[in-house]
Amino acid sequence: MRAIADIDSSLLRQVRRRRAQVRAWWHTLQMAAQIVVLMLSPSSYTGPRARQVLSHLVVAVWPMLPWFLVLSALISLVIIRIVTATAASYGLSQYALEVLVRTLVLELIPLFAALFVALRHAMPGAEQLRQQLDARQRAGRHIPGIAGLVGTLLPRALASGHAVVLLASLSGVVALVLTYLLVHGFSPWALPSYTHDVGRVFSPVVSLIFVLKTAFFSLAVAVVPLAGAAEPDEHGRYRAHSDMTAFARLFSVLLMVEVASLAGNYY
Repeated sequence: MRAIADIDSSLLRQVRRRRAQVRAWWHTLQMAAQIVVLMLSPSSYTGPRARQVLSHLVVAVWPMLPWFLVLSALISLVIIRIVTATAASYGLSQYALEVLVRTLVLELIPLFAALFVALRHAMPGAEQLRQQLDARQRAGRHIPGIAGLVGTLLPRALASGHAVVLLASLSGVVALVLTYLLVHGFSPWALPSYTHDVGRVFSPVVSLIFVLKTAFFSLAVAVVPLAGAAEPDEHGRYRAHSDMTAFARLFSVLLMVEVASLAGNYY
């Protein structure tokens, strides 16, 4: 009987855990839809909100920009050197540029930019929001809904999304410039053939998938951490939760977008 009771309690815990996960994802989807509507609403950018949005954009991008470009340049140099040396050793140098553009610019850099912004700005900002909601609840004050939190959620979401797009774009340009310098040096004579080869990789379908993937990456980084921060626990409280749980939820969304983009590009 005790074994049966233990099995029942274990199944009950599993059911509660799955129910909590479904509720969390449903809350995230609802918050995402509401934040996207706020982003597309012109009234969100009038009055004092415009100043808040601009200040959050500067705070989100400017401190991270130099370090991110330096780090992405170093990583790009290592990957470019490995790919070019490996291709030359096997007599496949004519395919090295296409491999670099497809792996580095199309796949790795957007994902790296999304993770960098999430860890350095989006998730710490979401944790600050949760602490504010917890302090407000402990003080006995009313917790507003999405309409009442628009002044807090919208600037943070726009700043995170804009940071992902800007950092991915700039680091992609840096990677292309470094590829040219490492392959052809400072000679300008290879520039027409280089731009032709790069443009051949960026076909209309590949370009569309790349733009959509970057947009969905920025939307995930902008929405998922904030949705988790504004979600009360099973007791209706806003106590601090695990950063690993929030990161795992965000990474699963990014992974699904990445898998979809890979399927669109190569299948």
